[in-house]
Amino acid sequence: MLHTIRNKTEEKFLHKKTVDFDFAKFSKQDINKLIKAMREIMVKADGVGLAANQIGLNFKMFVALVPVINEQGKKEGQKFYAIFNPKITKEDANKVLKEEGCLSVPDMLGTVPRGERVTLEAYDKNGSKIKIKAWGILAHVFQHEVDHLNGILFIDKAKEVYRAKQEVMNSK
Repeated sequence: MLHTIRNKTEEKFLHKKTVDFDFAKFSKQDINKLIKAMREIMVKADGVGLAANQIGLNFKMFVALVPVINEQGKKEGQKFYAIFNPKITKEDANKVLKEEGCLSVPDMLGTVPRGERVTLEAYDKNGSKIKIKAWGILAHVFQHEVDHLNGILFIDKAKEVYRAKQEVMNSK
C-alpha cells in the first residue's frame, strides 16, 4: 500500500505533482475514513507524516503526528494534523540542516536544508481555512509533506544522502 522508490512505477507517481483535494467529491464520513486510514498506515510504519500520494492517491492531503516540545525542550505528548490543500506561504530565510528520512525512501537518510519557521495555509477536514505558524520539527515535517505533494522527495533536496544504520539487537 505504501509507495516507495524501489518500484519504478511508484517512484514516477511520487515525483508527480498532485491535484487539489475537492471537498465536494467526498462525504464527511469518507474524509474521516481517509484520515483514520492514513493515520493508521503512518503509525504502523513508524512515521511522523504521510502524504496522500505515498499511498497512491493523487490529491493534496497529508497527515502528521508530531511531538510537542515545551520551552525547556522536553516532549509533552503529540499533536495530530490532517491537512488539505496546503501551501507554505512564508518560509524563514534562515535554513537549518536536519537529518530526514522518508517512508517512501526506505533505509536512507539525508541532511536537508529547511526553513526554521514557516507559515502554512490550508484547509481542515471540514473544508475550513486554517493558518498555522510552525517552527522546529513541525516546520520541518510540514515542508517535507508539502514537498511530497509537489512531487519532490527529500533525496532531491538533500545535501548528503546515506544508508540508515540498522540497529542490531543483542539478546543474551
